[in-house]
Amino acid sequence: MYDLLIVGAGPIGMTCAIEAQKAGLKYVVIEKGVLVNSLYNFPTNMTFFSTSKKLEIGGIPFISHNEKPTRREALEYFRRVNEDWKLNINFYEKVLTINKLDNNIFQIQTSKKTYQSKSIIVVTGFYDLPKTLDVPGGNLPKVKHYYDDWHPYIRQKVVVVGAANSACDVALELYHKGANVTMVVRKDSVSPRVKYWIKPNIENRIKEGSIPAFFNSNITEIKEGEITIQTPDKSVKIENDFVLAMTGYLPDYDFFKKIGIQFQDDEYQTPIHHEATLETNIPNLYIAGVINAGKHTSKYFIENTREHAGMILKDILEKRSQGRLNIE
Repeated sequence: MYDLLIVGAGPIGMTCAIEAQKAGLKYVVIEKGVLVNSLYNFPTNMTFFSTSKKLEIGGIPFISHNEKPTRREALEYFRRVNEDWKLNINFYEKVLTINKLDNNIFQIQTSKKTYQSKSIIVVTGFYDLPKTLDVPGGNLPKVKHYYDDWHPYIRQKVVVVGAANSACDVALELYHKGANVTMVVRKDSVSPRVKYWIKPNIENRIKEGSIPAFFNSNITEIKEGEITIQTPDKSVKIENDFVLAMTGYLPDYDFFKKIGIQFQDDEYQTPIHHEATLETNIPNLYIAGVINAGKHTSKYFIENTREHAGMILKDILEKRSQGRLNIE
């Protein structure tokens, strides 16, 4: 029996664990992959938009070589946080179901065992479910939704779909490493949210023709050696070896529905939760991190969700002091 079970060992899940540990609660974190699993799967050469100071958790300083830390530096930092706090995290274990028993205790079934807990925090992020291309050929092996490294794309004809941070980062890196890069953008320009040191670079490469870009356009068909693009004027076919769809990701709505979390009827399918406590429609089940914004995935980042842990633990401890949670 645990006082608190946390689903997900990303930076915010770790922050929740630290706050639970500081409060003296018996807790466990269940992580289906590795520590900060989403960050581990980011592109190898990625640089954060946030400064290292804004990524700090648990009172551990984050010192990076430059103002904007790299993926590698972040992985080492969060490893050190985990080591310093000696957090109770179970890796490579997936939560399958969460049910509330008649005594209001949660029963959690994972891929390895069964747990019981008085409170739950779901902090699963959104990086595991990409927004797929719903077009003929969209499921071919040449279509990738995750970008790791430039090496496989040397001298290849690559189409990058999208114009936000990830798409622009990928397009520029591949261009500089010798790939033949084309961008397909649904809107009429590069996203205004692109990192300020990246935006002029990608716009200049497009303007000079080094990276051709089709704006107000969509891919309509993907074949092994070519793709078809619908532009505002006509349908265009171009030769192609790989399609990198940097089109964003979604929270795991199937899992949320399975455990009973309800959603607002809005364009973002925002999970219903109390703004001050982050408690969902299910008493003593909370959500934290970027999933609180639903499909509005650009609303939250590590730096503006670190406070979620304190908000949730405050509510849990207040319930205990008022006798509404039987936490010994």
